[in-house]
Amino acid sequence: MNRRQFALAAVSVAAAPTAVGQDQFQQGQHFIALSQRQPTRDPKQLEVLEFFAYSCSHCNAFEPAIDAWQRKLPAGVVFRRIPVAFRESMVVHQRLYFTLEVLGLVKQVHPKVFHAVHVERRRLDQAPDIADFMATQGVDKNRFVRTFESFGVATMAKQASALASGYKVDGTPSIGVDGRWLTSGSMAGSNERSLLVAEYLLRLAGKQ
Repeated sequence: MNRRQFALAAVSVAAAPTAVGQDQFQQGQHFIALSQRQPTRDPKQLEVLEFFAYSCSHCNAFEPAIDAWQRKLPAGVVFRRIPVAFRESMVVHQRLYFTLEVLGLVKQVHPKVFHAVHVERRRLDQAPDIADFMATQGVDKNRFVRTFESFGVATMAKQASALASGYKVDGTPSIGVDGRWLTSGSMAGSNERSLLVAEYLLRLAGKQ
């Protein structure tokens, strides 16, 4: 049994309690199939992408559920967050997320950014404001700024935008599966139900 087959079996077992009715998920209704397959980091593993934006209230509400869900994904399934910029002003949040990723601070700070934006109503749309906020979280401000302004983070932001374009993402949160399919709350019926569609697509990917 290779890693993809193992992942298929594990996802099936993990999803068993919620699997009723998943055979009713239909292409074009609950998910779309991409006309051109998108690259994944490792073809030997199944990949799930969460397309999100810090400014999106639905992403904020969905974060606890998708974070708990991704923590239970089996070996052989890779979960990645992809920040989306539908306009130039949102690029700053792409760079914010990837700076956290480079510094190994996603687990510690990522949910706090959502809280700051949507609960505390902090304006984190300018680099100096973001740096000041990071300092309140115990992050070295100079190190954060150097990373935030780095070529590597700028490249990651451009790659994220290319991936979102390739997946035809037109709203957040959306979930991409294995470079082949996209689902979302609007397609699935709710953001929580989109996780069931993602589980269905993971099993489908493992069979192919």
